[in-house]
Amino acid sequence: MDTVAALSRLLLLVGAAISVATLVVLARPAGGWGRRLRRRLLLGVPWGTLLTVGLVVGFYLFVQGGVDRWYAPVVIPFRAWSYFYPLGMLTAGLAHSGPAHLTGNVLGTLVFGSLAEYAWSHFPTAQGEQSFTAARTNPFVRLFAVPAAAVVLAVLTGAFALGPVVGFSGVVFALAGVAVVRYPVTAVVLLAAGDLVGLVYRSLRTPVIEASGSVGYSTPWWADIAIQGHALGVLAGFLLGIVLFRARDELPSPARVWLGVAAYAVSQGLWAVYLFEGGDSFVLYRAAGLGLVLLLAALVSAAAGASPRALIARIDLSRREAAVGLLACVLLALAVVAVPYNLLIVGDAAPDQGTVEVRDYTVFYAEDVENQYVAAYDLPFYNASNVTTSGVVVASADRQVWWTVVSKGRLAFAGKQRVHLGGPGWRDTVVANRTGWSVVGNRSVYAVRLRHNDTATLAYTSASARAEPTVAERNVTLGVVAGEFTVAVSRNGTRLARVPIPARNTSVSAGGLSVVNRDGSLFVARNGTRVRVAARETYR
Repeated sequence: MDTVAALSRLLLLVGAAISVATLVVLARPAGGWGRRLRRRLLLGVPWGTLLTVGLVVGFYLFVQGGVDRWYAPVVIPFRAWSYFYPLGMLTAGLAHSGPAHLTGNVLGTLVFGSLAEYAWSHFPTAQGEQSFTAARTNPFVRLFAVPAAAVVLAVLTGAFALGPVVGFSGVVFALAGVAVVRYPVTAVVLLAAGDLVGLVYRSLRTPVIEASGSVGYSTPWWADIAIQGHALGVLAGFLLGIVLFRARDELPSPARVWLGVAAYAVSQGLWAVYLFEGGDSFVLYRAAGLGLVLLLAALVSAAAGASPRALIARIDLSRREAAVGLLACVLLALAVVAVPYNLLIVGDAAPDQGTVEVRDYTVFYAEDVENQYVAAYDLPFYNASNVTTSGVVVASADRQVWWTVVSKGRLAFAGKQRVHLGGPGWRDTVVANRTGWSVVGNRSVYAVRLRHNDTATLAYTSASARAEPTVAERNVTLGVVAGEFTVAVSRNGTRLARVPIPARNTSVSAGGLSVVNRDGSLFVARNGTRVRVAARETYR
């Protein structure tokens, strides 16, 4: 397999080299590409974009601890939990949940940040204006425009995002918005080129994949998108680009802007408008979302191409001002809707027992409890107060945190999940473990333990469950007593005996039945009749 992987990588590199060489030979740039880049960028390099990428990667490595734990960064303290937790608000736009999240946003920044920086230009663009005559014409000052704007946008998208978001994607969408308004066709082409580069990167990392049919646990891909934060970023980029490039008289035709906005918004899933219903359930409003995207394309193209003729002469309002003002109002409304949500004060509501305390964090397991964040506000079409959650919850009154970090379904599928806690300069881990028995004809019986350091805490036990089969008019019920799995035998509603489930490949007598644990399958037997009543849960 190693030989096949190495040959696959070699074939990819050779194919890429021949393909690029063919492009250069056919296009015959003769240095034209480099000259074009150097006319707008110092040495033809998007230095501001590279500085921005360095900032984002550095935050992941040295603040979130990715340099030591590349696949397990500290995320919880850097989310935008509340205005009463400034650290999260200031850092959410720079932090990332893992390597895939970071890589995707870095690639997007390189693609659209470079194009936006090219459109901005390190050199003054006005006719007759010379470099170095003032700070605003100094290329060494102008190259810092992209990282400075990126930091400001990162803070703003975190502060006005709906919910405890994390990630640089709001800034990436803003950079893309600027690029789409100035170079709509190029931006769409680069979007496809970015997908190609991403595929090359993944192929070099994992050149050969072996796969087969299997059962997995996943949520819908669109349920992991911070749709409001993405929309906030791209609207800010559209507005900024229209204002900037109209002042330079560099805006393309409205038709091209419409095409660029529609293509980018659809390809990036801005139509995926959804609501959370509790547990692992979501509702996607696909048709309505696509309609909003098409309206957005119309509004942005109108703002970019509307004439300066008067719309309402009485108040000296032009068509152009009305379109740009309406776009600004949409952006403002999208931001303001998050303010009440981010003013929410969340307590550390937790059960009295079965919790693990790690500094100011409380970790516990609960089922069918009210979601402290989602239930804060009801809407006419969305009864948020009825939204419940089940799983491993992390709470902190100091940080305004109350969040289901591992859902009940995911823990039931995996059996073991790690919860990474921490803050600037420190980190800690709590491990959630589920063990249980699948009862024939009924629900599972299980227990959840939380392990911190060398201490395991019993966090939750499920209700008992009666197996469907009966033997000699006796019923068998599995349960958890003081953290130990038990089997109870009853007849006509009267319990005859209750004993711990025997160890593997042993048996025990209870209520006139023989209870046998054979390789994780639980049987009961009497007078030669044997039936299976439960099996040990297995996890993936």
